[in-house]
Amino acid sequence: MSRPTEPTTEGNLRKPLVIRAVLSLVVLVGATIAVLTTAPTLGLDLRGGTQIVLETQDSPTVEADAEATDRALEVLRRRIDALGVAEPTVVRSGEQRIVVELPGLQDPSQALDVIGRTAQLTFHPVLGPGTQADVEGDVTDDIDTTDTSLDEIVLQTEDGEVLRLGPSRLTGEGVDNASAQLDTQMAGGWFVTIDFRGDAGRAWATLTGEAACMPVGDPQRRVAIVLDGEIITSPQVNQGVPCNVGITGGSTQITGNFGQEEARELSALIQGGALPVPVEVIEQRTVGPTLGASAIEASVQAIILGIIATGIFIIVVYRLMGLLSVVALLCYAMIAYAALITLGATITLPGLAGFVLAVGMAVDANVLVYERAREECAIRGRTPRTAVREGFRRALPAIVDSNVTTLISAGLLFMLASGPVRGFGVTLTIGVLASFFSALVITRVLAEMAAANRAVAARPGITSLNTLGRLRERLSATEPRFMDAPRRWLIVSLVVVLVAGAGVVVRGLELGVEFTGGRSITYTTQAQDVDVDAARDAVGAAGYPTAVVQESSDGITVRTSPIGEEDQRSIRDAIASVAGDAEVLNDELIGPSLGAELRRNALIALGIALLAQLTYLAIRFRWTFSSGAVAALATNVAVVIGVFAWAGKPLGGVFLAALLTVIGYSVNDSVITFDRIRELRRTSGDEPFYRTAAQAVLQTLPRTVNTSVSTLFVLVALLVLGGDSLGDFALALVLGVIVGTVSTVAVAVPLTTGLERRYPAPPPRPKVPAGERRDDGAVV
Repeated sequence: MSRPTEPTTEGNLRKPLVIRAVLSLVVLVGATIAVLTTAPTLGLDLRGGTQIVLETQDSPTVEADAEATDRALEVLRRRIDALGVAEPTVVRSGEQRIVVELPGLQDPSQALDVIGRTAQLTFHPVLGPGTQADVEGDVTDDIDTTDTSLDEIVLQTEDGEVLRLGPSRLTGEGVDNASAQLDTQMAGGWFVTIDFRGDAGRAWATLTGEAACMPVGDPQRRVAIVLDGEIITSPQVNQGVPCNVGITGGSTQITGNFGQEEARELSALIQGGALPVPVEVIEQRTVGPTLGASAIEASVQAIILGIIATGIFIIVVYRLMGLLSVVALLCYAMIAYAALITLGATITLPGLAGFVLAVGMAVDANVLVYERAREECAIRGRTPRTAVREGFRRALPAIVDSNVTTLISAGLLFMLASGPVRGFGVTLTIGVLASFFSALVITRVLAEMAAANRAVAARPGITSLNTLGRLRERLSATEPRFMDAPRRWLIVSLVVVLVAGAGVVVRGLELGVEFTGGRSITYTTQAQDVDVDAARDAVGAAGYPTAVVQESSDGITVRTSPIGEEDQRSIRDAIASVAGDAEVLNDELIGPSLGAELRRNALIALGIALLAQLTYLAIRFRWTFSSGAVAALATNVAVVIGVFAWAGKPLGGVFLAALLTVIGYSVNDSVITFDRIRELRRTSGDEPFYRTAAQAVLQTLPRTVNTSVSTLFVLVALLVLGGDSLGDFALALVLGVIVGTVSTVAVAVPLTTGLERRYPAPPPRPKVPAGERRDDGAVV
């Protein structure tokens, strides 16, 4: 039987509009307050920071060799990530030194206290109270709390209480994760949650189960948690814990009247694990930005010019609706920036790659809506207001799918990776969420208010909704037969990939200093104030354009790939030409800042992200579609890497961020076309799949062109104005956008068409309007 539908009234339409308008106003006011009251945290490339040099020391059981130093480096990196310091630089210098550069810290000494501690964490049963004489005796000085051969250990708590402890039952090696959390039931108190791995969870249950057998109030009902020879807390096991059963589930909580910073530092120490060898602070100094003021100024100018060009282009194409989109994009930029600084994210130049992609997605969402609204108005004859509303409704599935696939990748990169890759995930996630809100809430409010205006409704040409546009009108008259032979597209694409890939074989990949390590040289000069930008230009002109030149409190530091003595003298002479003279103060070999573990974690995160995207697309569409999207993605990556190989350009951390952006962009482009194919198949009847696919490509091509051109305005401006430090970054993104756009038509759709021809899916049942009868006589 048919269901009654609610009549559409002015009130029904106005209420959601008012809600969206109020929500937009609240968010924009909050973003404005955040921008005016919160200072941004700039990265090492934009602002500089604090440099700490640590030296590993021999322990009684472990020699501080290069291998032990590398293990200590990874522990330090995990601790820094847990502290919330984004985009740090951590490299090995020589055999025993570790150089840590931390951007934007208000109190570097506080971070130094955390990252430099040995963090020997152990868990002990409490045997009873001890005496002060036992603590002051020589027997308990410098005791190894992990030594299980000791029958008894006497230690003191922070409050002065002395306890006798049994041998450790569990060490920090059994800790899988640790996090600081707020207990709202303790008037704002903080605690640390610990998750154990494997047998450690059972050991914790045994330890707490034995303590639970003791009477309430008995000291032996307590468990002591010891960090670096000091009892940080000795809680009593709760009365509800069964005797000889203990706290099961593989997790526990450490309480101790912690403040937020104390809980955060403790969780960082536990999460990072114990240092294999002790470390000693050799020096601490401030360093200037790795990018010069001219490069930063050029990048800002390029971004501003690119955004202005994008705004003009959108306004020319979509007129009034384009102008409203520009307003919405400015609101998006405000919201995204406010979210970044509120969360304390470090803003770096590679991190802006995620922001660029999110800007493209914000533009893309507006273009999708307006192209849909054009169809409703120009083809179906709807009023501008109804066309706008229908445009948002029809574009919603494509917007959701494209945003979800990008968020999957960004979220997994944040959770599984570290260092600059994790920073990229943070920036991209915030940007995508902000663009989603601005497109579906702010843009919709502005567009519906404009379309409801009587003067605008009387002049539909102002909105550009009364026409499909010249490109779409020409494409509508084209016979969609270019997908009849998808194999041809795939053969041409394979040839392009092989030619690009040959560059890797013939020329090889020139990895940057972040991957290979290199040489760090500090020069002192007699001149008090050396123009570091002039020194940077001089070093680049001497034949070292990729060298990182920084100002430090000791002079000028140059970090470059492995070079010989002749190269070192050339760099010294280049600096002397600016400063009058230059002498080598310190010259050391450094390891890669993107170490083996970080690279491995990044690859694992990326692989899982791609698998998750493939699974999502297979569920939302079909496995044939997800296969086409992944093939297009692989094509994009191969072409970009191949071009860089042929050109002999270095592949460093900035290139890695650009490559991640390319991956996100290419998947997004394929999803938009796949969504139109799915929609057309519902009404195409018995039409062959390749004809439907070709028709979908033609219908989405205007959106693809407009979005790509809008994104390229910013990137080309960076490529032309950004100089050597930004040129490779922008080149990778320009290649990615162009190849990503082409690969959708040349790889994703042809491969999907070929797979559908070989493994056809059952034809979808066409939608029947409400109230009409289906073929079986039922009424819907």
